[in-house]
Amino acid sequence: MKLSLVLPCYNEEEVLNDTSSKLLSLFHDLIASSKIDENSTIYFVDDGSKDNTWQIIKKLSQKHKEISGIKLSRNFGHQNALLSALMTVEGDAIISMDADLQDDITMIEKMVDLYREGYDIVYGIKMKREADGLFKRITAKGFYKMMHMLDADVISNHADFRLLSRRAVEHLREFKEVNLFLRGLIPLVGFKSTSVTYDISERTAGESKYPLPKMLAFAWNGVSSLSITPLRFITAAGFILFISTLILTVYSAWIALFTNKAVPGWASTVLPIYFIGGVQMLSVGVIGEYIGKIYLEVKARPRFIIEETI
Repeated sequence: MKLSLVLPCYNEEEVLNDTSSKLLSLFHDLIASSKIDENSTIYFVDDGSKDNTWQIIKKLSQKHKEISGIKLSRNFGHQNALLSALMTVEGDAIISMDADLQDDITMIEKMVDLYREGYDIVYGIKMKREADGLFKRITAKGFYKMMHMLDADVISNHADFRLLSRRAVEHLREFKEVNLFLRGLIPLVGFKSTSVTYDISERTAGESKYPLPKMLAFAWNGVSSLSITPLRFITAAGFILFISTLILTVYSAWIALFTNKAVPGWASTVLPIYFIGGVQMLSVGVIGEYIGKIYLEVKARPRFIIEETI
């Protein structure tokens, strides 16, 4: 089988040499054992880096025939950078992973073996995540629970370390979303799938490219791309408020007409106004997010632009 390994990179100059060395050693072992074709390739995708990432990729490609590079014209984001490789590179199967090698590269051989057994998709599932830190572990766990509550079909503790067969990649082309969330799209492709489990490692150098604001934006993009449940929550909240208002109206009228307990007050007037106003603003905000996505989808701007390949 001809294997293509794709790694999106954004300002990863500190890890590229170490990453390429480890992956080349793995590729040579797999080729020697006849598990992959000698023309298998490692693709580094430069997602508009501001450091020397592309220069390092070019030097590596000149030195090693197994390494190639794809340079995007600007920063399109991790998911679009990954998609650009999936839609461009050749190979019977494509494995994607991050350039920091926190994912266990020894799982690549297991993925290849499972592909040869007939699986079109092999997910890499994170087990022990101590290297992520307490805050990231908690937020990641909460994210996957939330996605399942919203009926979004995602694989728990799976990021972007996976194998896709050529057949799966070709059918992935049929998904035309501009607002891309690959972790949710891959399960929709279907086909025979399985998983491998591993423990993540510490970054050898550099820092995470997903600080808290980006993590929150990524999470919301996943929710709004895969589920309309938030809109249904708004409908349910509106219905509950309407029924509650009717009950309170009947109760207030009964107090005023049949008892002497009616006391004019500030709270009974102001608090409901603020409460309902807040719910309305939140509802309009959520609806606005979906309308914004419709706006971007209708424009159908390119999800990536490739400036150079080597």
